[in-house]
Amino acid sequence: MTHWITVFCFCALLISGIEIVISHPRFYWGEVGNVGTSPLFTIPIPSSRGTVPTGYGFVMPDQNGWSRYLHFQTAWALVLTGLVYGLAGLWTGHFWKDLVPERGDRKWRAYWGRTAQYLRRTPPEAREANSYNVLQRTAYLGVIFVLFPLVIWTGLASSPAFDSAVPAAVNLLGGRQSARTLHFFVSGALVLFLLVHVAMVALSGFRNRMRGMISGRLVVPEAAVPEEERS
Repeated sequence: MTHWITVFCFCALLISGIEIVISHPRFYWGEVGNVGTSPLFTIPIPSSRGTVPTGYGFVMPDQNGWSRYLHFQTAWALVLTGLVYGLAGLWTGHFWKDLVPERGDRKWRAYWGRTAQYLRRTPPEAREANSYNVLQRTAYLGVIFVLFPLVIWTGLASSPAFDSAVPAAVNLLGGRQSARTLHFFVSGALVLFLLVHVAMVALSGFRNRMRGMISGRLVVPEAAVPEEERS
């Protein structure tokens, strides 16, 4: 349930976030940033505001109103969903049992070995049929406990209201404009994870994995079941 609510929220955040970026495709570092200051970098796209210098002779349709409303509303829905998932994961021991790498896999050799298997297109081991390998576990832990908290923090820190209420949390990021810039890069990292995640689901059997994610029933190929367990 939390997985699919997160999928819906992430898609809404991505679409509305792109519209927000189009309204001002310039990024700054520090507390202050506007059309009168030099940007840290600029995305070479036309803006939806004629006052933003982009080098284009036209402006995009202004969708900044609904996109900001949708972005903040969906963000809170994602935060609440994340809290439910986090509390459930702690209560059931899901994080420790299913996501923390096993003791024997907490070595660089295990990471390089699994990476080499991916590159050689080696079939997964039998134990991976109903569990995650070391690369998947590390990636999921990074997304859940690093990227998602960071994208929420930087998103809140981009708000003037949050800056006024909790200035220390914004100053730790280097200012409100720094938070916006970091928010952009963390969001990009989440999009990259999403693309790789979907690609790996497709390569490992899209219909079977989707059925397992929705219903909890995963069909394990006979070749992936150890011979001593077959009957």
